[in-house]
Amino acid sequence: MNVSFGQIILPAPGRHFLSLFLAASLGACQPQLPETVRSGLVYCSEGSPESFNPQLVTSGTTIDAISQQLYDRLLDIDPQSGELKPLLATQWQVNDHGTVYEFTLRPDVQFHQTEYFSPSRAFNSEDVVFTFNRIMDKNHPFHYQGGGNYPFFQSVDWANLVERVVATSDNTVRFELNRPDSSFLSNLATDFAAILSAEYGAAVLEQDQPGRIDSHPVGTGPFRFKEYQKDVLIRYYRHKTYWRELAKPEQLVFDIVPNNARRMAKLFTHECDVVAFPRVAELGLISQRPDVDVQESTSMNVGFWAFNTAKPPFDNAKVRLALAMAINREAILQAVYFGYATAANSVLPPTSWAYNAELPLLPFDQTQAKALLAEAGYANGFSMDIWAMPVQRLYNPNALKMAEMMQADLAQIGVRATIVSYEWNSFRRKLSNNEHDSVLIGWSADNADPDNFFRPLLSCSAAQTGTNRANWCDANFDRLISQALLTSDQKQRRSYYMAAQQYLAEQMPLLSIAHSQRFQALNSDISGIDINPYGGISLATAVKDVK
Repeated sequence: MNVSFGQIILPAPGRHFLSLFLAASLGACQPQLPETVRSGLVYCSEGSPESFNPQLVTSGTTIDAISQQLYDRLLDIDPQSGELKPLLATQWQVNDHGTVYEFTLRPDVQFHQTEYFSPSRAFNSEDVVFTFNRIMDKNHPFHYQGGGNYPFFQSVDWANLVERVVATSDNTVRFELNRPDSSFLSNLATDFAAILSAEYGAAVLEQDQPGRIDSHPVGTGPFRFKEYQKDVLIRYYRHKTYWRELAKPEQLVFDIVPNNARRMAKLFTHECDVVAFPRVAELGLISQRPDVDVQESTSMNVGFWAFNTAKPPFDNAKVRLALAMAINREAILQAVYFGYATAANSVLPPTSWAYNAELPLLPFDQTQAKALLAEAGYANGFSMDIWAMPVQRLYNPNALKMAEMMQADLAQIGVRATIVSYEWNSFRRKLSNNEHDSVLIGWSADNADPDNFFRPLLSCSAAQTGTNRANWCDANFDRLISQALLTSDQKQRRSYYMAAQQYLAEQMPLLSIAHSQRFQALNSDISGIDINPYGGISLATAVKDVK
């Protein structure tokens, strides 16, 4: 097995059980949290955030740590029904053409008071204009801060969709669109659409420290920023003038522990109260402990293997199809997901109203895979790399194990694969630079609209911004998903999305592998935390029963 990785890797058999056994003794290698930090709610996170501004990222690790803890959005999503509901906007209206949206804003919403900023006014329409103009206006003083990339918004072509954002009064704001877009409201409810403070922006400009707007955050959410030590911890305090019910924990700490076994060991020793994405291989063992609760929920997500179609031979659809047919996905479902996932025949999960149930599952057929490679001119195979995420995510609980299995499958058709990985932030940066041949990664829904699985993952706009891991730009596909946005008629939209899924099955820019169940483990004295099927996590309602 060829593996390029910045750490020692134990042999696969029994690796995670040995890891759990050793984790307590290895704990000394991880910086210890001081007792004053452990006294609040502690969430064990798998990695450090890339930024403290949700506009700038699409990483679930970052979004979980910052978005719903520090910020609010104009709209929210009901986790049970998937319907939109008011948040910072109390109501909204749209014109008959679907091109003008008027929002009424919630009064008396206060921004964070911190050691580095004291707001002089409440949230108003100026903040909404400031937030969204930063994304779309190249002359905005913060547009290029951090590189000028807003990956989610660029993937949905936001700058070309929104003509202008206008503050019509202190408590009303108008979005004027260049065309109808049936996903527009849903996109305002995503964790990426966090509202920033215009007054804070002006303050850091005056101090000639514009970068602080993204590193020292100010929002209206239930917690305020206190401290960040890279690769160690993030610490928040309760926002004492929060407009909704105050956060239950006075202090919230994200303890950054990349090693899976150490995270679980910290849960067992009660150094961590909550652990996201416990290893599915150990769920049986974990659930037997009386002091630990395991939560499970159906979640809208997909794990996939994306081919960098800008590089030969992955620019050839026959090669992509051959690679896909060479993979034993049923074995992966058992060995990686341990039966806690369903095989995917589409990027869309079966719970979506636009899901194409008529698509057959791609067969595991290495004989046909070899024939396709020969037709494409690669009868003797070729060499390639498979990039495997270094962190565990709900859509792929063990990317390295999956890559090892795929490496063995590909060898049977003459394809020599090397497995590559890096530290998580380096991995994502290199991935955005399209340095990979192929990558095992995935996506979790931010809202219930089917578009959330198409444009951010596979549109030409997403290829330009780096969130399209297949680096695939296809005019026919873009035309189908664009037509689906021009109407609000669900039947018409579904017909376009059905055709788009069929087209993806033929072109195979990525192989959809699985739709996984979502798990989180927490100490039994913690309550008030639920799994959100649309990604993200809110810890404001967490209650710790101190005995």
